[in-house]
Amino acid sequence: MRGFRSGLVLTCLGLGGIGLAAAPASAADDSRPNILVIMSDDMGYSDLGCYGGEIATPNLDALASNGVRFTQFYNNARCCPTRASLLTGLYPHQAGIGHMMNDRGHDGYRGVLNRQSVTIAEALRPAGYRTYMCGKWHVTRLIDANADRASWPLGRGFEKFYGTIAGAGNYYDPGTLCRQNNVITVANDPEYTPDSYYYTDAISDNAVKYLQQHGAESPQKPFFLYVAYTAAHWPMQAPEQAIAKYKGRFDAGYTEGREARLRRMKESGLIAADSALSPGSDNWEDVKDKAWEARCKEVYAAMVDTMDAGIGRIVGQLKASGQLDKTLILFLQDNGGCAENTGRSANGDGPADLKPLGPDQLQTKTSPPMQTRDGRWVKTGPGVLPGPADTYIAYGRGWANVSNTPFREYKHWTHEGGISTPLIAHWPSGIRRDRAGRFERQPSHLIDIMATCVDLANADYPTEVDGQRIKPREGVSLRPAFNGAPLDRTQPIFWEHEGNRAVREGKWKLVAKENEPWELYDISVDRTEQNNLATAQPDRVKALAAKWDAYAARADVLPLGAWRAEESTQGSLSRERHFALKAGDRLERSQAPAIVGQPFTLSARFQTSETQADGVIVAQGGTVNGFTLFVKSGRPHFLVRAGESTSRVVGPELTTGEHTVIARLAPKGTLSLEVDGKPAADPVPGKLVPRMPVDGLEVGRDANGPVGPYESPSAYAGKIESVVVEVGDK
Repeated sequence: MRGFRSGLVLTCLGLGGIGLAAAPASAADDSRPNILVIMSDDMGYSDLGCYGGEIATPNLDALASNGVRFTQFYNNARCCPTRASLLTGLYPHQAGIGHMMNDRGHDGYRGVLNRQSVTIAEALRPAGYRTYMCGKWHVTRLIDANADRASWPLGRGFEKFYGTIAGAGNYYDPGTLCRQNNVITVANDPEYTPDSYYYTDAISDNAVKYLQQHGAESPQKPFFLYVAYTAAHWPMQAPEQAIAKYKGRFDAGYTEGREARLRRMKESGLIAADSALSPGSDNWEDVKDKAWEARCKEVYAAMVDTMDAGIGRIVGQLKASGQLDKTLILFLQDNGGCAENTGRSANGDGPADLKPLGPDQLQTKTSPPMQTRDGRWVKTGPGVLPGPADTYIAYGRGWANVSNTPFREYKHWTHEGGISTPLIAHWPSGIRRDRAGRFERQPSHLIDIMATCVDLANADYPTEVDGQRIKPREGVSLRPAFNGAPLDRTQPIFWEHEGNRAVREGKWKLVAKENEPWELYDISVDRTEQNNLATAQPDRVKALAAKWDAYAARADVLPLGAWRAEESTQGSLSRERHFALKAGDRLERSQAPAIVGQPFTLSARFQTSETQADGVIVAQGGTVNGFTLFVKSGRPHFLVRAGESTSRVVGPELTTGEHTVIARLAPKGTLSLEVDGKPAADPVPGKLVPRMPVDGLEVGRDANGPVGPYESPSAYAGKIESVVVEVGDK
């Protein structure tokens, strides 16, 4: 078998007859189905061929043509909250992961899967199931090599694990890579030694290995296998031969791709023939480097293509072992297409003294890594063709808009583009043959996966484990829907992520962005959320909003905005109004200027030279709230983030020598910039920062979440003489 030191051999089988009866199974004393849950990462609703996409996904298409496709299945808009719900059958805040992997001081935002929940593996294992996992875990903040393993897969019910604990990394050298509870590297893994390592293939190959081992060790027992790919999460990386298949396929740009997908979706019956296409996000004609932009999508397609091929090998092993008919296979995605700009700004040349890593040496930074294992600097930005191990680039908002065709918004948001996912269900012995290739249109959610597994496994969902009360599961079993029967759902479906919130009851959906009013849509006729009925139906808005409020109160969502680390969880803020700083200074949040709701002025004196690279002069905050003064292409930039609002004023190119730059955020939110005593640009309208940034202040670098369009730390290589910040209206 590929890359394994083992006597087990994979039989390669074509999947054209995937829905036909497989070879006879080994004698077994258990008629309950095996359960295989496969999840991809950062993919849009229409990326698969069987959901309207142009990427080659023949193996998933075969599962769909011989199974059932859900048209209104929902995730939680973000990777880790989705995984928390999938694994536990709870809403993410109930499992402790309402946001990301940080402890924000509230039960819904602890950043680790709590012990008031059980995983599917923990529920099925006492019922006699073997439990295996391959891929991305991402439901704990404890990811260090010396961390407590109790919140890792083997501590949460899985018997075998190969994968990564953290959320993202280089596909050729993923950080936090583990086998069982042992932290390993691609170079020192004693069991998997392929000629060329690629994480997507490694996940597939190890899943096949676990299936082979299961057949040898316990063929009489059913299994639960959870395969969590990182494809197609940034960085856009794939083997060159896989990328070559898509060369030139996306040269026509965004609009043609969206329109072609919409046409195929309508022709297949996936969406209504009169469905509207949501507005496009980006204009292809405005793209300066179209070859680079097209290459980003070519690599993305190759990543999905490679994942599909690996799924084909997994299904091939089930067929070879005679287990395909009695295995429920579920495929879904963790959130909508990702519009994040990671790696799309240049990070310049790296250090000249990089050395290769030893076989046991771990990557110290995984997103992005500073270097490849063989000692090359990892490059980002336009002109760097994504794909190889020494690149780290996201595919950007324009292509994410294509991925989410025909819906609005992206990963993070609770509009349809952020939370809609395919769900393919394939189970020859459990789904009627006349349902093959059919669509299932009942709204469903991640919380239903646990209920389905417990139902099919005849398992007991516990009320208590080791003296700890377990929260009741939220979902309903999807078993009836597999064969077209109504689901026994008595409650609406709810969402909250980063203040974005929604509730779905029947055909009605109430949805809002953070700090914005509710919008109301009739999804039965307006799936793309174009006709807001909130003003026309205030009573319905009020009733659904009340149900959302009740959910938020009982499901650990409150206090709303806790994910931002409010003052109550981070200590008191500084009362200072004047801050005189120098290069290298760093102030923690409680020591930094209290800029929340305040105008401020910053004055910086620094030197430029003909060879001096760009970089950050001063920054406070991160990707949501804060400010930064930085130099890019020789020009000073003053940028302020105020929630979803970003404003920037840019000055002229600086001459060689010392300069004084003064940036102001006025009481009404206007940004202005002055260079060497003269106005450098026209003032720009903006907003005051609405919340105190989580990250503190740094002079000469921005090492945490970047405020501006650059890669952290974006250190300024020149000399910074002084930085002064004055809070308040002077």
